[in-house]
Amino acid sequence: MKPIAIARRPKYGAVPTTVDGLRFHSAKEARRYSELRLLERAGQIRGLECQPRFPLAVAGATIGVYIADFRYGEVATGQDCVEDVKGVRTPLYRWKKRHVAAQYGIQIREV
Repeated sequence: MKPIAIARRPKYGAVPTTVDGLRFHSAKEARRYSELRLLERAGQIRGLECQPRFPLAVAGATIGVYIADFRYGEVATGQDCVEDVKGVRTPLYRWKKRHVAAQYGIQIREV
């Protein structure tokens, strides 16, 4: 006999949401994606990328990966931006944010 699967509430209360055939971890992240798509269509940002990966290394050894929510370029400034839509800033996230800043020189924007 197979065990019965019980539907569980997401850990931090986020509701997975689908937009344009893409599944996002939360409705807040999906809303931000829609905003960024509008900015891209208006020509204010370019190269919108979802879930870009940043390998985290120490002394040449990869010890983990940080997966941001979005990466894009601002047309007006020419600056590349990395964003993370946050509801809860866990200790692991705060550590990865500092590691990305140290390794790549990237300041993650929190939305």
